[in-house]
Amino acid sequence: MEPIGFAQHDHSACISTGVAQAEAACAERGVQLTPVRRRVLELLLERHRALGAYDILEVLRSEGLGSQPPVAYRALDFLVTQGFAHRIEALNAFTACTTPGSDHVPAFLICRRCSAVAETVTDLAPGALRTSAAATGFEIESTVVEAQGHCAACRGAALKAGPA
Repeated sequence: MEPIGFAQHDHSACISTGVAQAEAACAERGVQLTPVRRRVLELLLERHRALGAYDILEVLRSEGLGSQPPVAYRALDFLVTQGFAHRIEALNAFTACTTPGSDHVPAFLICRRCSAVAETVTDLAPGALRTSAAATGFEIESTVVEAQGHCAACRGAALKAGPA
């Protein structure tokens, strides 16, 4: 899988595809993609940024969809639980899943300059972490891989600006 968070692409395709996948999955699972949940998913899909709950709440408030923090947190919890979004632990923020419905171990590439987030997939099953954990009797249930640095666009901008 190629990470798309840093590449120029058609965000409207991300949104329409992501929402359609979420609607189909919700119908299959018998859960509801309410207007607030749908809007939060759209925000995550269109931004390709790690968004905090209060960033999301600000948009929801301006659109008349809710003004209290639980509105955003409940929608985000639903999206994460259903596999449509991920929580970025290092930033206490959320991003849309680029491969909803697939069983995967996501790895997040986070640009510290522009806050763009690219999701890629890693395979930790045969890795040293799982082996070390098993040696202690520990069974890993989930793993979050997050790498922080600078995307190509931000690195290019820094090079053009010259030394500080």
